[in-house]
Amino acid sequence: MRRVAAAVVVAVVVGLAGCSGGDDDDDERAVPAGDTTTTSTTITTTSSSADSSDSAGEPAPGPFVPQVEEFDVPRGSHPHDVAVSSDGIVWYTAQHTGKLGRLDPRTKKVDEVPLGNGSSPHGVIVGPDGAPWVTDTGLNAIVRVDPVSRAVTRFNPPSEHGTVGMHTAVFDARGRLWFTGSAGFVGRLDPASRRMDVFRTPRGAGPYGITAAPNGDVYYANLAKHYLGKVDPETGAVTVVEPPTRGQGTRRVWADSAGVIWSSQWDAGQVAAYDPGSGRWKEWRLPGAAPKAYSVYVDYRDKVWLTDFGANAIVRFDPATEQFTTFRNPSTPGNVRQQLGRPGEVWGAESANDKLVVIRTG
Repeated sequence: MRRVAAAVVVAVVVGLAGCSGGDDDDDERAVPAGDTTTTSTTITTTSSSADSSDSAGEPAPGPFVPQVEEFDVPRGSHPHDVAVSSDGIVWYTAQHTGKLGRLDPRTKKVDEVPLGNGSSPHGVIVGPDGAPWVTDTGLNAIVRVDPVSRAVTRFNPPSEHGTVGMHTAVFDARGRLWFTGSAGFVGRLDPASRRMDVFRTPRGAGPYGITAAPNGDVYYANLAKHYLGKVDPETGAVTVVEPPTRGQGTRRVWADSAGVIWSSQWDAGQVAAYDPGSGRWKEWRLPGAAPKAYSVYVDYRDKVWLTDFGANAIVRFDPATEQFTTFRNPSTPGNVRQQLGRPGEVWGAESANDKLVVIRTG
């Protein structure tokens, strides 16, 4: 039986759930099972397929429908960044309460680890050692939390640099942690020796997201000064790479498996791709009237995920087809500031309503 290839455009709209959180006092108790919201998902599909049945006359299996689920975290925590470990445990930074949160999606249990007086954690990633590593702006430190004992270890920059503005971190292939300092720095920490080197960046304040490419190169975004910075991994010297669009607000960056550097452009509402091999750029504007591209994450299939404050949505971009798929945030506003994931899952932190959200992609 003859089949005709289908051209499919999918728009995903997620039904609104109740908005919780706000500026209430933090509840330090574990969030009990059942305090989660699984949202209903409506998909509108247009297809030019002429035949959708198999040779036995049964309907052919349809595409996997992404599942969107929310998890409440203690009120007032203002989750900023999120990271999921290989075993499915989800860590998040409770920026307003100075804690690192831990969610087990299977049991729905949430508990938090205090990071110390003055803590204001920003970013979190899971390192090669399986532990969460935090960039803590308030402590002016990199913080490691032991995932079993919950012991907290601080790594502070050399005192001559003053307040660095710890922002976002990434591990390179050699196990070194690189971080941005919003006050105008990029840094490198060797966990084995505990040595930390800090380097000043061009044009002053504004370093934001950071990524490590497969070949070992490190790139960061400067939101305030509108550029992409390439860092020499040995010397810390920075080469400024200018995007084609002026005043674009490059906010976060992520390297795909081929070493292409993807970035979210906040002011321009675009996603951009920079190929270091050819030096060429491509840019695409997100759907909608007034997109505001905050974060970017490239999954294991090299699909590009962005958060769009303008549409209150998470948006997936397929570089092969140059098509966008929009997933409306279940709560309004969501303000998903950052994303990370593992195969089959994309996680985000909804800072506006004290929730974590996951899109299960199958």
